[in-house]
Amino acid sequence: MSRQIGEVPSRTFNAGDVIFKEGDDAKSEAFLIHEGKVEVRKRIRGEDRLLRVLGKADLLGELALFRNAPRSATAIAAEPVTLLLIHANRLNAMVRSNHALAMALIKDLSERMLAAEERARDAEKQTQEAEDRAQEAAERARDAEKRARDAEGGAGGKSA
Repeated sequence: MSRQIGEVPSRTFNAGDVIFKEGDDAKSEAFLIHEGKVEVRKRIRGEDRLLRVLGKADLLGELALFRNAPRSATAIAAEPVTLLLIHANRLNAMVRSNHALAMALIKDLSERMLAAEERARDAEKQTQEAEDRAQEAAERARDAEKRARDAEGGAGGKSA
């Protein structure tokens, strides 16, 4: 539901409502969380993963505006939430005129980048561990086949 809070348009969502989906057009909109909490989720290798939970005074959806690209994740209301709508032009003006806001955004983006790198390292480690387990299993299977052939050959040689 849309309404105004002062001069700023707002939208409200119930718990479980999808605010936007990964891949959606950003429509030149970002949001400031006025009340409630929002889960940011992303499909990674077919699995829905929680990236972070945002709360009051957190910015939501700005990444798509900075990149001029579709939404990079899905946002879901974790509880009843009210969002203040921030148009791309207004966000741009706010960042240009408010150095503290610009620094806060840079810090937040840096933290997200580091978290993404950590997830990538974890995924790489899991992949390597899975490859190692698969190789060990293949070696055990080859050894078992060899023992079976040797036993078969040994049994066949005794009866002949």
